[in-house]
Amino acid sequence: MSKPQSQPQETAVYTHGHHESVLRSHTWRTAANSAAYLLGSLKPHMRILDIGCGPGTITADLAELVPDGHVTGVDRAPDILDQARATAAERGLENVEFAVADIHALDFPDDTFCVVHAHQVLQHVGDPVQALREMHRVTKPGGYVAVRDSDYLAMAWYPASAGMADWLDLYRRVARANGGEPDAGRRLKSWALRAGLTDITATSSTWTFADTDEIAWWSGLWADRTLASAYADRATEGGLATPEQLRAVSEAWREWGRQEDAWFTVPHGEILCRKAV
Repeated sequence: MSKPQSQPQETAVYTHGHHESVLRSHTWRTAANSAAYLLGSLKPHMRILDIGCGPGTITADLAELVPDGHVTGVDRAPDILDQARATAAERGLENVEFAVADIHALDFPDDTFCVVHAHQVLQHVGDPVQALREMHRVTKPGGYVAVRDSDYLAMAWYPASAGMADWLDLYRRVARANGGEPDAGRRLKSWALRAGLTDITATSSTWTFADTDEIAWWSGLWADRTLASAYADRATEGGLATPEQLRAVSEAWREWGRQEDAWFTVPHGEILCRKAV
């Protein structure tokens, strides 16, 4: 099916923005720690579309894994693509390019890519089912739609903390007010079925932060993000939290991160969908 003349455009607001505290985690992401479920299906010649590429660390890894192929990284935010291009240039990659795109209406012909990948994207979009239809449309027969998303309600930590519980409740309310779905991981298979995808392999994996340095890094970036990122602005401007409440949540993150036995896990749902030949 060819791309319709008119398709829905993005209606959700990206909750996090691209503050340094957000990029601190985004630039940590690699194909190994964020797309392991996909890597066994890659071949050196493949053409890949990486949607919501952000600063491009996963994109660059994918480009290295398909040395005879090509990777296109796309994002809705033009400014972050400059950092993605710098990431690729630093690695000397010549088989990667970047462009602005809306996942609901991709500006590519049918059957263009061997793999269409999105990491932690569908939780932030207004119509994830339409997004999956578009991903499927631009995938070649025999190719793969690959999606991984975290699930906030399933996140777990120790020791227990009332302030951390307040953070989770607030984050989920802000994300939904922005038009997204923070508990996306558990919904990926359902969304794929509603989008008409078949041959779906659904899996899960986690990020776990447990040693002292990991905990300090994870708690610090969330403490900073709670006060200084676009998420903080949207929480206060939307009337969902006061600056005082945000400061309390930020301090709860720091206090939790000071605990010797602190532990945090981020569950992700994953789907790998092969397009019929």
